[in-house]
Amino acid sequence: MRWIMEKAREFQKNIYFCFIDYAKAFDCVDHSKLWQALKEMGVPDHLICLLRNLYVGQEATVRTGYGTTDWFKIGKGVRQGCILSPCLFNLYAEFIMRKAGLDESQTGIKIVGRNINNLRYADDTTLMAESEEELKNLLMRVKEESAKYGLKLNIKKTKIMATGPITSWQIEGEEMEAVRDFTFLGSMIAADGDSSHEIKRRLLLGRKARTNLDSILKSRDITLPTKVRIVKAMVFPVVMYGSESWTIKKADRRRIAAFELWCWRRLLRVLWTARRSNLSILKEISPECSLEGQILKLRLQYFGHLMRREDSLEKSLMLRKIEGTRRRGRQRTRWLDSVLEATNMSLTKLREEIKHHLRGWIQYHQINEVFKAVKKKGFAISVLDKELPYFSPYRTHFSPSKNEASYGANAGFR
Repeated sequence: MRWIMEKAREFQKNIYFCFIDYAKAFDCVDHSKLWQALKEMGVPDHLICLLRNLYVGQEATVRTGYGTTDWFKIGKGVRQGCILSPCLFNLYAEFIMRKAGLDESQTGIKIVGRNINNLRYADDTTLMAESEEELKNLLMRVKEESAKYGLKLNIKKTKIMATGPITSWQIEGEEMEAVRDFTFLGSMIAADGDSSHEIKRRLLLGRKARTNLDSILKSRDITLPTKVRIVKAMVFPVVMYGSESWTIKKADRRRIAAFELWCWRRLLRVLWTARRSNLSILKEISPECSLEGQILKLRLQYFGHLMRREDSLEKSLMLRKIEGTRRRGRQRTRWLDSVLEATNMSLTKLREEIKHHLRGWIQYHQINEVFKAVKKKGFAISVLDKELPYFSPYRTHFSPSKNEASYGANAGFR
């Protein structure tokens, strides 16, 4: 979704989003209509029969302070905790979207002949269009079709957002709020597509996670290397959630580096008033890989994962263009620019190298080899048989003769 906004900003297009919220979605799946949906989608009869046997004859009772109620039959909802429930709901939602005709609709965002008007993950559904009228049309179609199958939209929690100006809507007498940012799948999506808002939010959550561990990290019974491992395992992942899709600017890099050093200084109980250099802190901690370096590693792994795929929506968004023209002057930094900067190669050259190396681009065993070599020798090696330019997001040795700024994901690019 960030890439869609990035493309819209680059090519001066207004895109409108509607984040749909279903009221108690998993509890409102009608069993009889679920079996009908599975049959129409081509699921074999014997599997439908097995699934029906799991749900037939379900009864429940409610315990209150005055006793229990009479037993009643359950005809709606998928089972909580069952590994089949997410799959069944996904099939149910897919059937509803097909009935709404979203795949055949010409409304949406057009990228290289592909029409994209919805993104879905479980019960989180996002509709997209290039105008308010088109978005309203999509929303009403989904709303009407969902109601036929027992799913009701929660209008108060359903939000709309646009890369351009937009006002609140009225749907059946209820107001649908227009927002400038929205938390989607745990990550904040800003209307301008800027990742800085999410990075700041993640750093604050990281500080909170670090503070919650004070009672453990202040213990003198735990060794320093163990404390470092705890921070890397329980604090850094909070910050790095969703970082594969971040477009990081210089100011964001400074914030990330400052947060990491704050963690290490707090771990060593170094007061902020103490005149102690960052280099001496890093020497004592020996973190092996900076936080920004870990984020870069995730980004490169994700890039390699997409490039190895034959065809996918994410790959089309990353490499293709949308209709429109770029504005004059210097363009804002894009996600792909950070990958090209890290490898010091043009996109054409990079694609040729990836195609040439049949073993793939930055696989896990290759990353492990990088870690081993860096830890042993203290310098960076190439990822692909030493044919790609060297980069050094992983530092283990710190020399007093070098500037402290050499520590980080940008250090050693050449």
